[in-house]
Amino acid sequence: MNKRIILTASFFGAVAVLLGAFGAHGLKALIDAPSLEVWQKGVDYQFYHTFALLYLSTFARYRNKLINIAYFCFTFGIILFSGSLYLLATKSLLKLDFVNVIGPLTPMGGLLFVLGWIMLFFAAIKDK
Repeated sequence: MNKRIILTASFFGAVAVLLGAFGAHGLKALIDAPSLEVWQKGVDYQFYHTFALLYLSTFARYRNKLINIAYFCFTFGIILFSGSLYLLATKSLLKLDFVNVIGPLTPMGGLLFVLGWIMLFFAAIKDK
């Protein structure tokens, strides 16, 4: 489990750096300032939860169901929350017509983040 968590965190960390650089340099001239802020919010939360995943790996030496649930929540939270923000920020550029479908994914991802933190809390309490 430790290896899986570290590999996932490494992947999300590298992607966050690339997307942050792309937003700062590539998108700056293509989308408006509010959309750029939405993009950056996606990058920020991707980084926060990449670090949370790395922290989870310190608990991975135990076979703990709560850590597995937190891993799932943080991983899919990044995909839904940050991924939907990236799509929403570039909707005019990508000419997306299904914004009504993308919009609800953001709070679902946020809820997964909260659940991940709650699972980490209880895993820490359970840890000896």
